[in-house]
Amino acid sequence: MSENIEQTQEIKAKRTAKNSVFLDLFQNKKNLLKLYQTLHPEDTEATEDSLTDVTIENVLTDNLYNDLGFIVHNRLMILVEAQSTWTMNILVRVLLYLAQSYHEYFQRTRQDYYKSRKVKMPKPELYVIFTGNKGKKPDKISLSEEFFEGVDTDVEVKAKVIYESDTDDIINQYILFCKVFNEQTGQYGMTQKAVTETIRICRDRNVLREYLAEREKEVVTIMMSLFDEEQIMKSFIRSERHDEARETAARLIKMGKLSLNEIAECVPSLSMDELKELETEVMQMA
Repeated sequence: MSENIEQTQEIKAKRTAKNSVFLDLFQNKKNLLKLYQTLHPEDTEATEDSLTDVTIENVLTDNLYNDLGFIVHNRLMILVEAQSTWTMNILVRVLLYLAQSYHEYFQRTRQDYYKSRKVKMPKPELYVIFTGNKGKKPDKISLSEEFFEGVDTDVEVKAKVIYESDTDDIINQYILFCKVFNEQTGQYGMTQKAVTETIRICRDRNVLREYLAEREKEVVTIMMSLFDEEQIMKSFIRSERHDEARETAARLIKMGKLSLNEIAECVPSLSMDELKELETEVMQMA
């Protein structure tokens, strides 16, 4: 029994844990309406039925899991989450996401932009939710400012950046959830303990309390994975580098100008036994 508990504790949390919770949280129309009302408190007519989720899945780049899109009235709202590492490349993600969102919108509404009739399109509103510390980061970011030295260009993208604040709205609660998760993974590593402690602390602090109470099991499942994706990537990189080292050593052996000891100095990642085995393979193929 103790072994099972220990193994459970060592199950690794997904590196994309916060991304998945981000979408799960706002796929609920009730929470999505709260998000919209946070951004547009003046719109008292919006209802859950007036919101249309247009979040994109598995397009353009490698799974944009932490990007959210929805339409309300004549607004196309796009929110892209930037995690604790800040990069202006987020603007490129926004640009690609916006283009794909319009493409899918025209398909859904059966509008042909190759014909002469002018298409109808919702007005875009672009936001970046940054879950790290604000510091001296700007409240608004611009593609032309960041990538083209402020020169007027034919393509422009501007986005408002949302940071942690002293408000109690659902966006700020999500940011606080992410910060608690970062604190707990710093203490317990990427383990189930960090996940369960994050949920406990947030519920105690009234952070996403209703959501976590209703979907605690689902949130734990979302945030956990039997495989550590980062370790898988590291293993892949090591394998690629090992293959490259073998190819280099094989070429040197074929040239016949260096001894195995000299080749070992050129490719120190290969052992002498591996080099001898590789030499045998090369000679057999000669």
